Parts: sequence; C-alpha cells; structure tokens
Amino acid sequence: MTDSELQQARAHKWHLDGNPVRTLDDTREFLESVGFCLMYPLRPPVQVPTFIGAWAGADERLPTWQHAFSDPRAKDASELMVRLLRERAAYEANLFDENNNFLIAPSVFPYFYALVGERNPKQPPKPSPRSEYSQLACDAFAVIEKEGPISKQKLRARIGGEPSLAALDRALAELWSRLRITRVDYKKLEGAYWDVLYRWSPEAVKEGAGLSIGEALSALISKYLDCMVAAEPAEVENFLGNIVPRSRVKEAINALLA
Repeated sequence: MTDSELQQARAHKWHLDGNPVRTLDDTREFLESVGFCLMYPLRPPVQVPTFIGAWAGADERLPTWQHAFSDPRAKDASELMVRLLRERAAYEANLFDENNNFLIAPSVFPYFYALVGERNPKQPPKPSPRSEYSQLACDAFAVIEKEGPISKQKLRARIGGEPSLAALDRALAELWSRLRITRVDYKKLEGAYWDVLYRWSPEAVKEGAGLSIGEALSALISKYLDCMVAAEPAEVENFLGNIVPRSRVKEAINALLA
C-alpha cells in the first residue's frame, strides 16, 4: 500500500471523504468502526480520527477546542456527541485534554477501563500522602456517589466551603482520569452533569475490571491498527503511550509479532 492509498483509506474510514455522519445511527456506526476518536484535532496532531471531522465530512479548517465556540459546526457536532453519551453509545475519557473529549466505542471501552480504571470501583478514594486523590476529590466523589447525576454547580454547593471552580475542576479531573466518574449529560444553563461510572455503566466497568492488562493492551493495539488501516510500531507506541508506559506497549507489540 502506497502512502497515497493509505491516506485515502483513512479518509474513507474516518469519513473525511465528503461522506459526513449526521444522524445518531451514523455516529454509532462511525465510532464502532474506528473504536475511538478525539472531539477536535490537537496541536501538535495526534494520529487518531476526530468526531468533528467525521461530522463535517472533511478535514479542512477544522477547529481546535480553543476555537470551537466560534464555529457553528462544533455546536451541532457537540449536541450529537452529548446524545451518544446520554444513551451510552459512547464513553468519554480524560486522556489528552479535559477540554477535548476522547470518545470511546462501547465495545472498546472495557479494554480502556482495564488499563486506566480502578479494580474495586465501589471503594471510595481516600486522601493520604501517597494517594493520587486530594481531599476535595474525595469529598466530590462522596457527593456524586450519593446524589449523582449532579451538575458541577450543585456539586460545589453540596460540598460546602465554596471551593473555587478551578479547584473543583482539578478534583473532578483527578477522579475522571481514573474513570471514577464520567460526564453523562450537558444542559445549557447548568453545564455538565457527573455520575459515578460504576453506577452509570455497571456492565462495562465489571467487564473491564475483570480483564488482564496484557489482554486489554493487545486488544487496543489491534483496534488502533484497524482504526489507522496500517501503522508503524512507533506510531502505536506513541498513541498508546498516553495510556500506559511505552515499554509495556513495546512488549505487547513484540508478543503479537512473535
């Protein structure tokens, strides 16, 4: 396969060839086909499809998240993305940037959870000198577990002490990065709604918690290669190195090639 043929094949698979996805069924099919995608392109670019590109049907002049507010395509694409989240036809992870959704197909999500999520998700996080969770993150988890789905505004009021929005955002990011919580809805006046992931999608969490690291990593490597049509080992390492150490990715690739 020549480089031109590869780019053409990716454009077709990623819906950048003038065949946009505009319905809920189309977006379900697109996401299951590619496995995962970013909402908007990143700078520097990451080798992965984008939801906004598939919605537009092209990759010219696509907005980054910093400029999405001024692009009418972003509003329509975001509304469709929120519908996917509401119906559990997509999952979201805080992988590259919390402002740029990383969307994962339901069939792929358990493998991602196995690498990132907690093995005992119902055990509340506890703050300690060695803990990756702050006290505010633990307090937020307790409120979300009790009252979720809940908006960030209501969460801030329930926690008490009026934490700053920046501090609350950091606490939510701590929980989200380990898939303790997830955004499940968005309302214009109240913003994003959060819930604990094990309640929102118990079957996916149970499946992911039961997978081994090796099994999950092998599955994600295979899916990434399918998404890219073809890729060099270094490209696979660069992408999955955002999830687990690159040394583990390299070992898994060597095992698949053996």
